[in-house]
Amino acid sequence: MRIPARAAAIAALALASTTGTLAAPRFAASITRTTFGIPHIAAKDWRGVGYGVAYAYAEDNLCMLAEEFATVAGERSRFWGPEGTATLGFDTVDNLSSDVFFRAMIDVAALRAGAAQQTPRMQQLVEGYVAGYNRFLKDAGPEGIPAACRGKPWVRAITADDLLRLNEKQMLLASSLNLAAPIANAAPPGSPAPKVAMDLPDTQELGVGSNGWAFGGETTANGRGMVIGNPHFPWKGPARFWQLHVTGPEGYDVMGVGIAGTPIPTLGFNKDVAWTHTVTEARHFTLFQLALDPADPTRYMVDGESEAMTPVTVTVPMPEGEAPVTRTLYTTRFGPVFVVPARGITWSAQSAFTLKDANRGNQRGIEAWIRIGAAKNVGEIKAAVSETLGIPWVNTIAADRFGDALHADVTAVPNVSAEKAKTCATPIAGLFAEFAVLLDGSRSACDWDVAPGTPAPGLMPASDQAATVTKSWLTNSNDSYWISNPAFPHPRLSPVLGKWGQALSLRTRSNFLETPAALAGGKLDHPRAEALAFANRSLAADMATGPILALCAAGEAKTDAVTRGCTALAGWDRRFETTSRGAALFRAFWPRVARLPGLWAVPFDAADPVNTPRTLAVDKLGDKLLLALGEAVGELDTAGIALDAPWGEVQRFMAGNAAIPVHGGPGGAGVLNVMESTPAPAGLAPRHGTSYIQAVGFDAKGPVADAILSYSQSTDPASPHYADQTREYAAKRWNRLPFHPKDVKAAAIAKTKRIAE
Repeated sequence: MRIPARAAAIAALALASTTGTLAAPRFAASITRTTFGIPHIAAKDWRGVGYGVAYAYAEDNLCMLAEEFATVAGERSRFWGPEGTATLGFDTVDNLSSDVFFRAMIDVAALRAGAAQQTPRMQQLVEGYVAGYNRFLKDAGPEGIPAACRGKPWVRAITADDLLRLNEKQMLLASSLNLAAPIANAAPPGSPAPKVAMDLPDTQELGVGSNGWAFGGETTANGRGMVIGNPHFPWKGPARFWQLHVTGPEGYDVMGVGIAGTPIPTLGFNKDVAWTHTVTEARHFTLFQLALDPADPTRYMVDGESEAMTPVTVTVPMPEGEAPVTRTLYTTRFGPVFVVPARGITWSAQSAFTLKDANRGNQRGIEAWIRIGAAKNVGEIKAAVSETLGIPWVNTIAADRFGDALHADVTAVPNVSAEKAKTCATPIAGLFAEFAVLLDGSRSACDWDVAPGTPAPGLMPASDQAATVTKSWLTNSNDSYWISNPAFPHPRLSPVLGKWGQALSLRTRSNFLETPAALAGGKLDHPRAEALAFANRSLAADMATGPILALCAAGEAKTDAVTRGCTALAGWDRRFETTSRGAALFRAFWPRVARLPGLWAVPFDAADPVNTPRTLAVDKLGDKLLLALGEAVGELDTAGIALDAPWGEVQRFMAGNAAIPVHGGPGGAGVLNVMESTPAPAGLAPRHGTSYIQAVGFDAKGPVADAILSYSQSTDPASPHYADQTREYAAKRWNRLPFHPKDVKAAAIAKTKRIAE
């Protein structure tokens, strides 16, 4: 009897604290849901934060997140077949290429080593997130899993490795991930040619984008700062935003959004600051052209010496009963080899091309966002992004309650100066200029420069990047750092950071026209901010519709289709509101003419970038313009879309059998409220565009935030929060977010859930 008694005593001591109470659980959090199912997660430590966030996210989006963990583990071919597709970055790729990429390019051992060097709170967030996800699976049980993934073998418990892989994927969203297939299918000369269609991503067609505004005290009604965020992200897949509010240790109290696997808000506000992000034009990688060893195409010459490529062999499991696929990729000091045969980027006996990514192994992002969330002013936000260099591929646009505004295009980018880009260019570098900087890999001196004090070698110091603080206003719509406010353009920097002194996109120009117009009527408040965010005007339409109708009136309409098109355009209000008639026709027409050489009679002038180029060249292009209009009419006829159909009857989100009209239009047509859509039965379905929209100002107590999540919180059709906010977005209604404890309590829609273990 002694042994059991002794064991019981030891167990009792182990459970007791110094005060005699039971020891606190390792993980604990509370979750309170408010209007539209927004979770407010409270925890006393960072483990609890990760624990509560993961649990709440799984409640809303388990199937999507479980699929993501299978994707980053390189298991898509096994579960969905090698010829199926995966969403990587902002595009799709075949499952086999996806699996090869993740198995070859994600170095789990290196990620573990890197994680061990991160701050304790980042490590604790990861530990808590893993526990919270697994706790949800346990609580749900087999029957509690959503119907879409119930009983599926890829819904499984996770480890820290899964989250590290997912974080690595998120860091590479706007860089290597968009070349997954070209990397996964690169093979030495003499090997079988890849059978997968591959191309360089078209930066104008990727659909990435956003609008962000920061207003300083000189421009706001109450003299405090204000932020409008209108990020454009996919409506489906793991890059969807999800709203949350986290109250944690060290005074951390932040509300906003994150994407799949993010343990804290990465865009949002606290009591002192608000911030948003837009995809930056900076390039987070460079390309290298290698001169190969004539004796062996898997060796390359650097400074006259032959150096071996490093082979990376991976085996991808296939569906049951099929043999696994083994493939060997090759990497170099300048990154992995890639091929795009259709563009002449091949691996020959003489040369090869590689990609070196500044965000590979970037595990500093979470710490950067923790520091942003804890910031008390925009100066602390600037310090957070500058010292960590952890923000991967987005501008940071922020304002504080003291009336300061910030635009920081400070991210993890290669330390390549304008001089190095010029002296290290190869003869074909100009062919790649729109996509990336191409450097000479035969010279070690052409590798990235190492600057003292950066958190990783080869990164460009923040002091060489662009950051502006003002009491006026700053904005970005995905053009470069050059102009955040036309009143004070930024001096020229490295080409790695984007174009300078070149034509702006129509959406950026629209922003620079509409923002001053909004302020001309009075200083900014919430109603003015919200009207600006949901502006559905098309600058392209304002510039082109009149001249097209003049051609019509001049009797140039020579076919029935053109005549019908002219009639439809004449009745259009040149907006993409749900009630706008003729918007669908212009959407089909504009891409046909937007890139015509000589489209504008007045060329671009760097001294007047907001108003040039302009004036449609109807004298030279009249026939082509009308031909394009007739083709657009034919496109809509084929699709069964009436030329004068209200836009909201064409662009719709289907929630079961209910059609929800969706306002907003194509960014390429100069629409700020972007909504890119794909063909659907008798219409269009939103694919990518306006997502989490916030307008955040401050009063004496803290933030005053209106927001709406266009596609709603949950991806589960059975959830009450699958389309509730989508209906609000359709009606242009905003939700005043509850931030203070009494407001959270008043808005609660269910009892607080407490989880611990």
